[in-house]
Amino acid sequence: MTQERASSPQTMDIRRILNLLPHRYPFLLVDRVVECVPGSHIRAYKNITFNEPFFQGHFPGAPIMPGVLILEALAQAGGLLAASGMEDTSGKLFLFTGLDGVKFRRQVVPGDRLELECSDMRLKLNLCKMEARALVDGKLAAEARITAAIADRDRG
Repeated sequence: MTQERASSPQTMDIRRILNLLPHRYPFLLVDRVVECVPGSHIRAYKNITFNEPFFQGHFPGAPIMPGVLILEALAQAGGLLAASGMEDTSGKLFLFTGLDGVKFRRQVVPGDRLELECSDMRLKLNLCKMEARALVDGKLAAEARITAAIADRDRG
């Protein structure tokens, strides 16, 4: 793969996402990747519907997406960014190791399109760090600095 090709923007549909991430319903929180430049940045989204299982209890009559799930959606987008630059991810998992500077700015509710952005990715040894932002209608909903470890799936 040439350097020029490696830095060309990619998109990912749900089939590609399912191929790169181990998550499945109801825990897969990325619907589509609209732009990914391996080693640089990713823009993806999750459509938030009233049918999400967490709305049954968070909160009846006032459905709000839990903040930890917004962070999880950002981490999944970050995992896709990290995986996009790897030749083979079949035996790998991307595991949270840290969150810094977490701030929640607005509620995410049914009908919203949660825009997920990760950038400024740094990879050193098996640790990956990046800046992450979640937006709704172009307005900041949450932000964090995410650290993840790239681990072997079969640690047995």
